Amino acid sequence: MATPAPSSTPNPAPLRPVVLGIESSCDESAVALVAADRTIIAQSIASQDEAHRPYGGVVPEIAARAHVEVLGPMVARVLADAGMTLADVDAIAATAGPGLIGGVMVGLVTAKALALAGDRPLIAINHLEGHALSPRLADAALAFPYLLLLASGGHCQILEVRGVGNYRRIATTIDDALGEAFDKTAKILGLGYPGGPAVERLALEADAGAVPLPRPLKGSEEPHFSFAGLKSAVLRAHESGLYRPADIAASFQQAALDCVLDRAARSLDLAGPVASLVVAGGVAANRALRGALERFAQDNGLDFVAPPLALCTDNAAMIAWAGQERLAAGLVAGEGDPLDFAARPRWPLDPDAQPARGAGVKA
Repeated sequence: MATPAPSSTPNPAPLRPVVLGIESSCDESAVALVAADRTIIAQSIASQDEAHRPYGGVVPEIAARAHVEVLGPMVARVLADAGMTLADVDAIAATAGPGLIGGVMVGLVTAKALALAGDRPLIAINHLEGHALSPRLADAALAFPYLLLLASGGHCQILEVRGVGNYRRIATTIDDALGEAFDKTAKILGLGYPGGPAVERLALEADAGAVPLPRPLKGSEEPHFSFAGLKSAVLRAHESGLYRPADIAASFQQAALDCVLDRAARSLDLAGPVASLVVAGGVAANRALRGALERFAQDNGLDFVAPPLALCTDNAAMIAWAGQERLAAGLVAGEGDPLDFAARPRWPLDPDAQPARGAGVKA
Protein backbone atom coordinates (compact mmCIF):
# COMPACT_ATOMS: atom_id res chain seq x y z
CA MET A 1 0.00 0.00 0.00
CA ALA A 2 2.93 2.32 0.71
CA THR A 3 6.48 1.95 -0.53
CA PRO A 4 9.29 3.24 1.70
CA ALA A 5 11.58 5.77 0.09
CA PRO A 6 15.32 5.10 -0.06
CA SER A 7 17.17 5.72 3.19
CA SER A 8 19.99 8.19 3.67
CA THR A 9 23.69 7.31 3.83
CA PRO A 10 24.65 6.23 7.36
CA ASN A 11 27.18 8.09 9.50
CA PRO A 12 29.67 5.57 10.96
CA ALA A 13 30.37 7.59 14.12
CA PRO A 14 27.29 9.50 15.32
CA LEU A 15 27.53 11.69 18.38
CA ARG A 16 25.55 10.18 21.24
CA PRO A 17 22.79 10.20 22.22
CA VAL A 18 21.05 8.72 19.21
CA VAL A 19 17.25 8.98 19.05
CA LEU A 20 15.00 6.85 16.86
CA GLY A 21 11.96 8.83 15.70
CA ILE A 22 8.60 7.57 14.41
CA GLU A 23 6.01 9.72 12.64
CA SER A 24 2.50 8.53 11.70
CA SER A 25 0.14 11.43 12.38
CA CYS A 26 -1.42 11.58 8.90
CA ASP A 27 -0.54 9.93 5.58
CA GLU A 28 3.24 9.62 5.83
CA SER A 29 4.88 6.69 7.61
CA ALA A 30 8.39 7.70 8.62
CA VAL A 31 11.31 6.42 10.69
CA ALA A 32 14.63 8.16 11.32
CA LEU A 33 17.75 8.01 13.44
CA VAL A 34 19.16 11.38 14.48
CA ALA A 35 22.28 12.04 16.54
CA ALA A 36 22.92 14.86 18.97
CA ASP A 37 25.22 16.60 16.45
CA ARG A 38 22.24 17.00 14.06
CA THR A 39 23.35 14.12 11.85
CA ILE A 40 20.42 12.31 10.23
CA ILE A 41 22.07 8.90 10.37
CA ALA A 42 19.41 7.08 8.37
CA GLN A 43 15.76 7.62 7.50
CA SER A 44 12.90 6.27 5.44
CA ILE A 45 9.54 7.75 4.44
CA ALA A 46 6.62 5.84 2.94
CA SER A 47 4.14 7.94 0.98
CA GLN A 48 0.47 7.01 0.79
CA ASP A 49 -0.40 9.38 -2.06
CA GLU A 50 -1.46 6.61 -4.45
CA ALA A 51 -3.74 5.03 -1.87
CA HIS A 52 -5.60 8.27 -1.15
CA ARG A 53 -5.60 9.83 -4.65
CA PRO A 54 -8.88 8.17 -5.78
CA TYR A 55 -10.67 9.84 -2.86
CA GLY A 56 -9.20 13.31 -3.33
CA GLY A 57 -7.95 13.43 0.26
CA VAL A 58 -6.72 11.37 3.19
CA VAL A 59 -8.99 8.53 4.33
CA PRO A 60 -8.15 7.92 8.02
CA GLU A 61 -8.85 4.17 7.98
CA ILE A 62 -6.67 3.61 4.90
CA ALA A 63 -3.92 5.69 6.46
CA ALA A 64 -3.94 3.72 9.71
CA ARG A 65 -3.84 0.36 7.91
CA ALA A 66 -0.90 1.52 5.81
CA HIS A 67 1.04 2.53 8.93
CA VAL A 68 0.43 -0.94 10.39
CA GLU A 69 1.80 -2.58 7.25
CA VAL A 70 5.03 -0.62 6.88
CA LEU A 71 6.27 0.77 10.20
CA GLY A 72 7.77 -2.45 11.57
CA PRO A 73 9.79 -3.24 8.42
CA MET A 74 10.83 0.42 8.17
CA VAL A 75 12.31 0.40 11.67
CA ALA A 76 14.29 -2.73 10.81
CA ARG A 77 15.45 -1.22 7.54
CA VAL A 78 16.60 2.08 9.05
CA LEU A 79 18.56 0.30 11.78
CA ALA A 80 20.15 -1.97 9.18
CA ASP A 81 21.04 0.94 6.91
CA ALA A 82 22.72 2.64 9.86
CA GLY A 83 24.60 -0.53 10.83
CA MET A 84 23.00 -0.33 14.25
CA THR A 85 20.75 -2.37 16.49
CA LEU A 86 18.18 -1.29 19.03
CA ALA A 87 20.92 -1.56 21.66
CA ASP A 88 22.72 1.36 19.96
CA VAL A 89 19.69 3.65 20.31
CA ASP A 90 19.44 5.83 23.41
CA ALA A 91 15.75 6.78 23.24
CA ILE A 92 12.61 6.21 21.17
CA ALA A 93 10.62 9.31 20.17
CA ALA A 94 7.22 9.09 18.53
CA THR A 95 4.43 11.43 17.55
CA ALA A 96 1.74 11.10 20.23
CA GLY A 97 -0.58 13.75 18.72
CA PRO A 98 -2.18 15.77 17.36
CA GLY A 99 -3.32 14.01 14.21
CA LEU A 100 -5.55 11.28 12.85
CA ILE A 101 -5.98 9.21 15.98
CA GLY A 102 -5.73 5.80 14.28
CA GLY A 103 -2.39 6.59 12.70
CA VAL A 104 -1.04 8.26 15.84
CA MET A 105 -1.93 5.15 17.85
CA VAL A 106 -0.12 2.86 15.42
CA GLY A 107 3.12 4.83 15.59
CA LEU A 108 2.96 5.34 19.34
CA VAL A 109 2.28 1.65 20.03
CA THR A 110 5.21 0.73 17.79
CA ALA A 111 7.44 3.08 19.77
CA LYS A 112 6.19 1.69 23.09
CA ALA A 113 7.00 -1.84 21.96
CA LEU A 114 10.52 -0.81 20.95
CA ALA A 115 11.07 1.08 24.20
CA LEU A 116 9.91 -1.92 26.22
CA ALA A 117 11.92 -4.44 24.20
CA GLY A 118 15.10 -2.36 24.26
CA ASP A 119 14.68 -0.97 27.79
CA ARG A 120 14.95 2.53 26.39
CA PRO A 121 13.07 5.70 27.42
CA LEU A 122 9.99 6.62 25.43
CA ILE A 123 9.61 10.29 24.45
CA ALA A 124 6.07 11.25 23.46
CA ILE A 125 6.36 14.12 20.98
CA ASN A 126 3.82 16.75 20.06
CA HIS A 127 3.77 16.72 16.25
CA LEU A 128 3.55 20.52 16.22
CA GLU A 129 6.67 20.74 18.38
CA GLY A 130 8.42 18.57 15.80
CA HIS A 131 7.60 21.17 13.15
CA ALA A 132 8.41 24.07 15.49
CA LEU A 133 11.90 22.77 16.24
CA SER A 134 12.72 21.32 12.81
CA PRO A 135 14.44 24.53 11.61
CA ARG A 136 16.96 24.10 14.45
CA LEU A 137 17.84 20.66 13.10
CA ALA A 138 18.94 22.26 9.83
CA ASP A 139 20.34 25.50 11.29
CA ALA A 140 22.44 25.23 14.44
CA ALA A 141 22.66 29.03 14.62
CA LEU A 142 18.91 29.51 15.08
CA ALA A 143 18.47 30.71 18.65
CA PHE A 144 15.42 31.21 20.84
CA PRO A 145 13.18 33.13 20.82
CA TYR A 146 11.84 33.29 17.27
CA LEU A 147 8.52 33.99 15.58
CA LEU A 148 7.15 30.90 13.86
CA LEU A 149 4.52 30.52 11.16
CA LEU A 150 3.41 26.91 11.38
CA ALA A 151 1.33 26.15 8.30
CA SER A 152 0.15 22.72 7.20
CA GLY A 153 -2.94 20.87 6.07
CA GLY A 154 -4.30 20.72 9.59
CA HIS A 155 -2.78 23.71 11.34
CA CYS A 156 -2.16 27.41 10.79
CA GLN A 157 -0.65 29.25 13.73
CA ILE A 158 1.87 31.95 14.56
CA LEU A 159 3.79 31.24 17.73
CA GLU A 160 6.51 32.86 19.75
CA VAL A 161 8.96 29.99 20.29
CA ARG A 162 10.70 30.89 23.54
CA GLY A 163 12.41 27.56 24.17
CA VAL A 164 11.87 23.82 24.11
CA GLY A 165 8.42 23.21 25.57
CA ASN A 166 7.81 26.95 25.91
CA TYR A 167 5.44 28.32 23.27
CA ARG A 168 3.15 31.34 23.19
CA ARG A 169 0.45 31.13 20.56
CA ILE A 170 -0.27 34.53 19.06
CA ALA A 171 -2.50 33.65 16.12
CA THR A 172 -4.52 30.68 14.93
CA THR A 173 -7.08 29.89 12.25
CA ILE A 174 -10.73 30.26 13.18
CA ASP A 175 -11.77 27.79 10.45
CA ASP A 176 -9.65 26.17 7.72
CA ALA A 177 -5.89 25.77 7.86
CA LEU A 178 -3.83 27.24 5.02
CA GLY A 179 -2.85 23.85 3.62
CA GLU A 180 -6.46 22.72 3.81
CA ALA A 181 -7.49 25.75 1.75
CA PHE A 182 -4.87 24.87 -0.87
CA ASP A 183 -6.07 21.26 -1.00
CA LYS A 184 -9.74 22.24 -1.27
CA THR A 185 -8.95 24.74 -4.01
CA ALA A 186 -7.18 21.97 -5.90
CA LYS A 187 -10.22 19.73 -5.48
CA ILE A 188 -12.54 22.48 -6.78
CA LEU A 189 -10.32 22.93 -9.83
CA GLY A 190 -9.99 19.18 -10.44
CA LEU A 191 -6.23 19.15 -9.91
CA GLY A 192 -6.05 15.91 -7.98
CA TYR A 193 -4.25 14.96 -4.78
CA PRO A 194 -2.03 16.14 -3.18
CA GLY A 195 -3.47 19.54 -3.97
CA GLY A 196 -1.06 22.14 -2.62
CA PRO A 197 1.81 21.49 -5.05
CA ALA A 198 -0.68 21.26 -7.95
CA VAL A 199 -2.12 24.70 -7.17
CA GLU A 200 1.38 26.17 -6.92
CA ARG A 201 2.39 24.72 -10.31
CA LEU A 202 -0.77 25.92 -12.04
CA ALA A 203 -0.41 29.40 -10.52
CA LEU A 204 2.93 29.84 -12.29
CA GLU A 205 1.12 30.03 -15.63
CA ALA A 206 -1.40 32.75 -14.83
CA ASP A 207 -2.36 36.24 -13.71
CA ALA A 208 -2.66 36.54 -9.92
CA GLY A 209 -4.87 39.61 -10.30
CA ALA A 210 -7.33 38.16 -12.77
CA VAL A 211 -9.95 36.97 -10.28
CA PRO A 212 -11.32 39.30 -7.56
CA LEU A 213 -11.06 37.30 -4.33
CA PRO A 214 -11.46 38.42 -0.69
CA ARG A 215 -8.70 38.71 1.91
CA PRO A 216 -10.51 37.52 5.06
CA LEU A 217 -9.59 39.35 8.29
CA LYS A 218 -6.99 41.51 6.53
CA GLY A 219 -6.53 44.64 8.62
CA SER A 220 -8.21 43.12 11.67
CA GLU A 221 -6.85 44.04 15.10
CA GLU A 222 -7.02 40.40 16.04
CA PRO A 223 -4.08 38.46 14.57
CA HIS A 224 -6.01 35.35 13.56
CA PHE A 225 -6.51 33.68 10.18
CA SER A 226 -9.63 32.73 8.26
CA PHE A 227 -9.61 30.90 4.93
CA ALA A 228 -13.15 29.48 4.69
CA GLY A 229 -14.53 32.55 2.93
CA LEU A 230 -11.65 32.59 0.47
CA LYS A 231 -12.28 28.93 -0.33
CA SER A 232 -15.98 29.64 -0.91
CA ALA A 233 -15.10 32.53 -3.21
CA VAL A 234 -12.87 30.20 -5.22
CA LEU A 235 -15.81 27.83 -5.63
CA ARG A 236 -18.09 30.63 -6.84
CA ALA A 237 -15.45 31.87 -9.29
CA HIS A 238 -15.02 28.37 -10.70
CA GLU A 239 -18.77 27.76 -10.99
CA SER A 240 -19.24 31.08 -12.79
CA GLY A 241 -17.30 29.82 -15.79
CA LEU A 242 -15.78 33.27 -16.28
CA TYR A 243 -12.20 32.46 -15.36
CA ARG A 244 -9.47 30.06 -16.39
CA PRO A 245 -8.50 27.52 -13.71
CA ALA A 246 -4.92 28.78 -13.84
CA ASP A 247 -6.05 32.35 -13.12
CA ILE A 248 -8.18 31.13 -10.22
CA ALA A 249 -5.22 29.19 -8.80
CA ALA A 250 -2.88 32.18 -9.11
CA SER A 251 -5.44 34.60 -7.65
CA PHE A 252 -6.18 32.24 -4.76
CA GLN A 253 -2.49 31.82 -3.95
CA GLN A 254 -1.92 35.58 -4.00
CA ALA A 255 -4.93 36.22 -1.79
CA ALA A 256 -3.71 33.61 0.68
CA LEU A 257 -0.22 35.13 0.73
CA ASP A 258 -1.66 38.61 1.28
CA CYS A 259 -3.58 37.28 4.29
CA VAL A 260 -0.51 35.55 5.71
CA LEU A 261 1.68 38.65 5.39
CA ASP A 262 -0.98 40.88 6.97
CA ARG A 263 -1.45 38.47 9.87
CA ALA A 264 2.31 38.08 10.29
CA ALA A 265 2.66 41.87 10.57
CA ARG A 266 -0.03 42.02 13.25
CA SER A 267 1.52 39.09 15.13
CA LEU A 268 4.95 40.72 15.03
CA ASP A 269 3.43 43.76 16.73
CA LEU A 270 2.11 41.50 19.50
CA ALA A 271 5.24 39.38 19.96
CA GLY A 272 8.12 39.99 22.30
CA PRO A 273 11.58 40.82 20.92
CA VAL A 274 12.62 38.26 18.28
CA ALA A 275 15.51 38.17 15.83
CA SER A 276 14.18 35.61 13.37
CA LEU A 277 11.06 34.79 11.39
CA VAL A 278 10.73 31.05 10.84
CA VAL A 279 8.32 29.09 8.68
CA ALA A 280 7.65 25.37 9.13
CA GLY A 281 5.06 22.76 8.21
CA GLY A 282 4.03 21.31 4.87
CA VAL A 283 2.94 24.63 3.34
CA ALA A 284 6.47 25.94 4.00
CA ALA A 285 7.45 24.01 0.86
CA ASN A 286 5.50 26.57 -1.21
CA ARG A 287 8.15 28.70 -2.92
CA ALA A 288 5.90 31.72 -3.36
CA LEU A 289 5.20 31.72 0.38
CA ARG A 290 8.89 31.41 1.20
CA GLY A 291 9.77 34.27 -1.08
CA ALA A 292 7.08 36.54 0.31
CA LEU A 293 8.02 35.79 3.92
CA GLU A 294 11.71 36.30 3.21
CA ARG A 295 11.00 39.77 1.83
CA PHE A 296 8.74 40.50 4.80
CA ALA A 297 11.52 39.47 7.20
CA GLN A 298 14.08 41.66 5.44
CA ASP A 299 11.71 44.64 5.54
CA ASN A 300 11.32 44.16 9.29
CA GLY A 301 14.98 43.61 10.13
CA LEU A 302 14.59 39.90 10.87
CA ASP A 303 16.58 36.88 9.79
CA PHE A 304 14.49 34.48 7.73
CA VAL A 305 14.82 30.76 8.37
CA ALA A 306 13.06 27.94 6.54
CA PRO A 307 14.02 24.27 6.84
CA PRO A 308 14.98 22.28 3.74
CA LEU A 309 11.98 21.07 1.77
CA ALA A 310 12.49 17.52 3.05
CA LEU A 311 11.95 18.75 6.62
CA CYS A 312 8.82 20.75 5.80
CA THR A 313 6.46 17.88 5.13
CA ASP A 314 5.79 15.25 7.81
CA ASN A 315 8.95 13.29 8.57
CA ALA A 316 10.51 11.34 11.41
CA ALA A 317 13.79 13.27 11.54
CA MET A 318 11.96 16.24 13.08
CA ILE A 319 10.36 13.92 15.65
CA ALA A 320 13.72 12.40 16.57
CA TRP A 321 15.22 15.90 16.75
CA ALA A 322 12.44 17.10 19.05
CA GLY A 323 13.37 14.14 21.24
CA GLN A 324 16.99 15.30 21.19
CA GLU A 325 15.94 18.83 22.13
CA ARG A 326 13.86 17.58 25.04
CA LEU A 327 16.72 15.38 26.25
CA ALA A 328 19.18 18.28 26.10
CA ALA A 329 16.74 20.57 27.93
CA GLY A 330 16.34 18.08 30.76
CA LEU A 331 12.65 17.53 29.99
CA VAL A 332 12.91 13.73 29.81
CA ALA A 333 13.02 11.80 33.08
CA GLY A 334 15.33 8.80 33.33
CA GLU A 335 12.69 6.30 32.25
CA GLY A 336 10.98 8.66 29.82
CA ASP A 337 7.26 9.04 29.37
CA PRO A 338 5.05 6.26 30.79
CA LEU A 339 4.17 3.36 28.52
CA ASP A 340 0.49 4.11 29.09
CA PHE A 341 0.86 7.61 27.57
CA ALA A 342 -2.31 8.10 25.56
CA ALA A 343 -2.43 9.17 21.91
CA ARG A 344 -4.09 12.57 21.49
CA PRO A 345 -6.14 13.73 18.50
CA ARG A 346 -5.68 17.34 19.72
CA TRP A 347 -2.70 18.68 21.64
CA PRO A 348 -2.09 22.44 21.68
CA LEU A 349 1.46 23.72 22.01
CA ASP A 350 0.17 26.56 24.18
CA PRO A 351 -2.58 25.09 26.38
CA ASP A 352 -3.09 28.46 28.09
CA ALA A 353 -3.90 30.33 24.88
CA GLN A 354 -7.32 31.94 24.82
CA PRO A 355 -9.70 30.60 22.14
CA ALA A 356 -9.94 32.85 19.11
CA ARG A 357 -13.28 34.62 18.85
CA GLY A 358 -15.57 32.64 16.57
CA ALA A 359 -13.13 29.75 16.26
CA GLY A 360 -14.02 26.07 16.18
CA VAL A 361 -12.10 23.13 17.56
CA LYS A 362 -9.18 23.65 15.14
CA ALA A 363 -8.09 26.70 17.10
